[in-house]
Amino acid sequence: MITDYATLQTAISDTLDRTDLPVTTFIRLAEAAIGRELRHWRMESREEAAVSARFVALPTGWKETVRMSISGGADLDLVSDAEMASMRARNSTGGSPLFYAFTAGQIELYPAPDGSYTLEHVFKAAVPALSDSNTSNWLLDEAPDAYLYGALIHSAPYLVEDARLSTWGALYTSAIGGLQQESDKARHSGTGLKIKVR
Repeated sequence: MITDYATLQTAISDTLDRTDLPVTTFIRLAEAAIGRELRHWRMESREEAAVSARFVALPTGWKETVRMSISGGADLDLVSDAEMASMRARNSTGGSPLFYAFTAGQIELYPAPDGSYTLEHVFKAAVPALSDSNTSNWLLDEAPDAYLYGALIHSAPYLVEDARLSTWGALYTSAIGGLQQESDKARHSGTGLKIKVR
């Protein structure tokens, strides 16, 4: 049974019937692939930060933004870099931010804050990587098969195991797909979505 980082490594070695392989590297590669593909509700994180400048650092582990707002106000609207530049060219006066863009790896706000505001940021964060000091995470608890088959996929080129690659790939795809479906169902459970007319 896979319950933590150590038992995951053992399961990979047992499946491959080898103990001389860079199993931790296979796990790192699986985590990288999962990070690109999976967007689960359990990845959501919320952060509040005082902002008083035009540019704000992205949160640690940030993958994508769900929504952003100034505390007590409406959600900020995402604009392109071109739209941001155009707005700044028309008017560079500061104020309470209404728009944001992603510029050079930072969040750019418009108008630039004319004082200190509290920015509330809901975002999808990377799944915490497994290690000897962080032996489990929500993904390993919920879907050890995603970790196992994701790691096995990355062992195949190393072992020149083309025949088993398609089997592991199908099992990995099924695990990730199942997680995504579970997340989508959970986010839309309850009383149904309603359209609001403003």
